[in-house]
Amino acid sequence: METSPMDHETTAEVTGIQEFFTERATGWDARFAEDGPAYRAAVDALGMHPGDTVLDAGCGTGRALEPLRAAVGPHGTVLGADVTPAMLSEAARAGRRQAGTLLLADAARLPLRDGSVDAVFAAGLLGHLPRPQAGVRELARVVREGGSLALFHPVGRAALAARKGRRLAPEDLRAEPNLRPLLAAGGWRMTSYTDEAACFLVLATRQSSSSDPGRPRPRDRA
Repeated sequence: METSPMDHETTAEVTGIQEFFTERATGWDARFAEDGPAYRAAVDALGMHPGDTVLDAGCGTGRALEPLRAAVGPHGTVLGADVTPAMLSEAARAGRRQAGTLLLADAARLPLRDGSVDAVFAAGLLGHLPRPQAGVRELARVVREGGSLALFHPVGRAALAARKGRRLAPEDLRAEPNLRPLLAAGGWRMTSYTDEAACFLVLATRQSSSSDPGRPRPRDRA
């Protein structure tokens, strides 16, 4: 498995995420075995082209890697980044290294150069970003201008809340009135919003630097 060392000291927040997913890594795919068609449909909606470079941010066990590989073809590049080693181990065990390169990396601080990818696919990531605005801005940093973002979950907000025994709250970041300005502040323009029982999918386009005047000067990373 290929790994990239994190370029910052592991925080308590990251450690908490790692502990949460380490406990659940074994058997994760079996628990959600019926999600495959929803993943494939979401990848199709991202609209990639053969030869593109795509990042699966917070890839987990890599369930999107094979559809992403199919979308970009043999000459494209597929990267799967996750902060939890146990999830990447499950991805490798499932044979998904054949579809993409696995990176041990925090999605909020990626070891990628500015504008180095054409698209980002992120399944279930938003709720695990300790600082969501900084997180979506980091995703924008690594995507070229005009590139694409898909924020996906195989069930909608209401279904997910019910699964966890909760009720939807007005402050839910994934609600359209909250998510649209969050993305805009991070350098994205939302182009599509779907929140249905069987799918949550938001598509956005990376804006030019000139349309994002508050964006700090980016720093290249190896």
